[in-house]
Amino acid sequence: MIIGGLQKLTLLDFPETVACTVFTVGCNLRCPFCHNPALVNNPPESYRISEEELFAFLNKRKGILDGVAITGGEPLLHSDIGEFIAKIKSLGYKVKLDTNGTFPDRLGQILAEGNVDYVAMDLKNTFDKYAETVGISGFDTSLIKRSIRLIQESGVDHEFRTTVVSPLHTADDFETIAKQVEGSEKYFLQNFVDSGNLLNGEGLGEMPRGELEKALENARKIIPQSKIRGES
Repeated sequence: MIIGGLQKLTLLDFPETVACTVFTVGCNLRCPFCHNPALVNNPPESYRISEEELFAFLNKRKGILDGVAITGGEPLLHSDIGEFIAKIKSLGYKVKLDTNGTFPDRLGQILAEGNVDYVAMDLKNTFDKYAETVGISGFDTSLIKRSIRLIQESGVDHEFRTTVVSPLHTADDFETIAKQVEGSEKYFLQNFVDSGNLLNGEGLGEMPRGELEKALENARKIIPQSKIRGES
């Protein structure tokens, strides 16, 4: 596993769990609003930590931390992700997995192994606007559709979430986006924040508050429990 960073404590990344966050290196998408371009573009060795260093940390934090959130980049890009998760689980930690949903075969295997306690999948946009949003011409949305079904049918606690970026999204999109994961209880809208270090963020910005509230209203037509991240 290529690890690009470790946040030693988080109360936000893993719901109702005191956790750390592990950042894996590399991503197969090129979302222009990505705020972790160093992870996407394969950072130098100085950014990375070894598995040995990570597991030494986890062994020391037993009884202090309850869980490990694995994010990226895209964790499922790595062929050894299942073994990595199993090793963390063997230490007694709960595991949360973040994914963009583009590796349904690997995702399905991991869900079947039963070592993941929570899955968060980024739902980038309506299917007809996916290619533009992820920066990949001709992107195959069947991968996303398969991952959605796998997560919904797995019995594993999960959420879907969309980073709301103007002008890539409009308020009217969110009824359609919510329909794509209809039947799930947790759907979050996360308004875009310009970190100043984006992959290709020219011309992109947050959705104005009034439009964001309209987007939430539209999402709630399909998933009544939809929320704006960070708000009750």
